[in-house]
Amino acid sequence: MTRPTNYMTFPILEFDPTPLALIEPSHQIKKINIPQHCVICFFQDVLDEVIEKYNAKEIHSEGWESGNHKFYEIETNGKHVAFFHPGVGAPLAAGLFETAIALGATKFIACGGCGSLNKEIMLGHLVIVRSAIRDEGCSYHYLPPSREVEAGQREIKIISTVLESKSVPFVIGKTWTTDAPYRETPAKIASRREEGALVVEMECSAFIAVAKFRGVEFGQILYGGDDLSGSEWDSRHWATRSDIRKNLFWLAVEACLAL
Repeated sequence: MTRPTNYMTFPILEFDPTPLALIEPSHQIKKINIPQHCVICFFQDVLDEVIEKYNAKEIHSEGWESGNHKFYEIETNGKHVAFFHPGVGAPLAAGLFETAIALGATKFIACGGCGSLNKEIMLGHLVIVRSAIRDEGCSYHYLPPSREVEAGQREIKIISTVLESKSVPFVIGKTWTTDAPYRETPAKIASRREEGALVVEMECSAFIAVAKFRGVEFGQILYGGDDLSGSEWDSRHWATRSDIRKNLFWLAVEACLAL
């Protein structure tokens, strides 16, 4: 049996820095004339409205077993920006992020919702990600093992400037990225809160890892959704707040175009 040179008890820790994979995105996906700026948005309801209202141009369709994932382009204030929905969960989201990079985009802002681990993160309160706890598996294929991964300071500053210019309140903080939303146990929630995590979601640490590995710019804005800070879960009907979601998409567009 041939074992990796860094064979360990846990396969997820066997990081291989080899730059080229057997299925390399840039070899499989043809580069197109895509805007350099690209928004990764988790709000399908918002995207459907933008596609219709702004007559968005479909620029690419990526076929996965879950269906076709489409990439679009619009013009706003004389500038072009691409956008796509990354699906849910780190593996799919990272794979579609890889697709966008292979197509030719280089500057990314992601916007999505998150669970609150701190009651001070009210419904709709914005969080700019400073770092992410790597409690998912995907990021370990892009970066050596570590407990956390740091977001880019330039991207944080640009997002902050945009939000401040709109008088939008926000905090800059740590998120907990997990693969298993149904295994967010009271003990784990308490532990993550103790190490400074304000919120929880499923993709951020993988996004940051892919961005660092591929050398592209990336930042993420989250809005406070369901509440996991108490003894019982409170959905707060977070997915129905279309006003917050629409505003966040356009804030992400503005921040992305400022990169």
